[in-house]
Amino acid sequence: MPRIFAHDLFLDYVSDFPKIILREPAAAEFSAAVPTLLQRLYASRGLSRDADLESGLEHLPKPEMKGMSDACALLANALEKQHRLLIVGDFDCDGATSTSLAVLGLRALGAADVDYLVPNRFEYGYGLTPEIVAVAAERQPDLIITVDNGISSIDGVAAAAKLGIPVLVTDHHLPGDSLPQAAAIVNPNQHGCPFAGKSLAGVGVMFYVLLALRSELQQRGWFSAERAKPNLAEFLDLVALGTVADVVPLEQLNRILVEQGLRRIRAGRCRPGIQALLRVAGKESGRLVASDMGFAIGPRLNAAGRLDDMSLGIRCLLTEDADTALSLAAELDDLNRERRSIEQSMKDDAMRVLAHLQLDPTAVPNGICLYDPTWHQGVVGILASRIKDRYHRPVIAFADADGDEIKGSARSIPGLHMRDALDLIAKRHPGLLNKFGGHAMAAGMSLAKADYSRFAEAFDAIVAELTSPEQLTAAVYSDGELTAEDLSLERAELLRGAGPWGQNFPEPLFHGRFRLVQQRIVGARHLKMVLAPEQGGGQIFDAIAFNIDTDVWPSPDTEYVELVYKLDSNLFRERLSLQLMVEHLRPL
Repeated sequence: MPRIFAHDLFLDYVSDFPKIILREPAAAEFSAAVPTLLQRLYASRGLSRDADLESGLEHLPKPEMKGMSDACALLANALEKQHRLLIVGDFDCDGATSTSLAVLGLRALGAADVDYLVPNRFEYGYGLTPEIVAVAAERQPDLIITVDNGISSIDGVAAAAKLGIPVLVTDHHLPGDSLPQAAAIVNPNQHGCPFAGKSLAGVGVMFYVLLALRSELQQRGWFSAERAKPNLAEFLDLVALGTVADVVPLEQLNRILVEQGLRRIRAGRCRPGIQALLRVAGKESGRLVASDMGFAIGPRLNAAGRLDDMSLGIRCLLTEDADTALSLAAELDDLNRERRSIEQSMKDDAMRVLAHLQLDPTAVPNGICLYDPTWHQGVVGILASRIKDRYHRPVIAFADADGDEIKGSARSIPGLHMRDALDLIAKRHPGLLNKFGGHAMAAGMSLAKADYSRFAEAFDAIVAELTSPEQLTAAVYSDGELTAEDLSLERAELLRGAGPWGQNFPEPLFHGRFRLVQQRIVGARHLKMVLAPEQGGGQIFDAIAFNIDTDVWPSPDTEYVELVYKLDSNLFRERLSLQLMVEHLRPL
């Protein structure tokens, strides 16, 4: 199997050529100020007017969420009374950035005592559990604030209440049928919340809480010459990182947050920890794009939560010292290398299990479940994602947890809402799932090891019921073929700056036929090519395809190829040149 690198955007088998579906632009009324190519790309992604492209902070909607007034009163009172505040976060990148933002933001607003606690996933699991409340109580907090979790922590909030500790829940995950009895809940996805930005990540929700709290404190006359009102935009680098890494839809609200954070990072006005993570990842901050945060910085932070303790990542984001940040970033980079090795071993195991299904495509389950007692609990989510990409099926990968329980991490495909599917299984098979929660595209769950086979059958049946054969067929959406004029460095730079691109606002993808001028293997499994347009004209440019099948490539007898690719620019030795980033190719 090809080796998978965390920074690669590409599917495992670049030689498996998918069905191509052309994106169809909707009606739009852009002004002439928007280049024609971008008008077509934006219109096919649901935008229709110049106002949809606004990225200034003044275009952010006001922080009018259900529970926000109660949350701000609770926090403002706590600041005035100099109460001890304890942030309880999550062990992924969104959780790490949310926790860091909460600590830094509350301190900047004048909180006297702010600390944080992140549950170790292997000891306490996800969220504010009664067990983690007991640990939190040892620090004697006056208020617990959850970030990126808490909406399903009914027992944990109840345990805190018994100890006399109020809880403020800030979260973005979908709520269940019942809510915790918290002192206040801020979650745009809770029932009855009028806020339109349902796609905020956990770090985005916390940013909005800080904005609203600053307004509340200003009304109370909190700020003075001695206590200046902070510029919360200084923390948008954290907001951008957590938003991209959590793969939430990049609707306009999130695009504004990400774009503003990117601008700060490119200008060098970001946390020392982010600068250090970029350095160990080999990324230049001045040319940073959203995908770099998702595939270079995010995995290194996530590696701490997957293999060790996310507090390592949070310390990296919190420190003000550049040398300390670089040392912590190096530790995170080492953990990420270890994570890659573990992931590859697990992926090889999974592919061996599924190998016989390749002989008969009709035998591949609609919904794939995989379990191995030797697998690492912290890496099953990535494994599920890789297998999902390979088979274009919803996938759940399981690993052993405590006792007779196993924990699974699920990844879905467009058109199947994973959490809703699990909810349907829970209702039809009472007691089968011990716990579950998540989003449309990703979810987590736990169940008894003895129930694995029964769950796998139930999951396959639900996926078959909720999806069509077309949804289970690998396909890519292309923005069409580019003319020879559009195959230029100028166009590549235009597209690079036209984002930020991301989930539900995908980076432009094109297809076409080219003459293969040169080809060679670099880095063991990557195909470096020199291409020319099929119709000639003297123009040539570089292209690279990652993780190719070395049994097929290089192919000396191949003169023409068909590609699915992204138009990009490559900076090498201070020289900028056009480069096609190939996602799929086949010989003609």
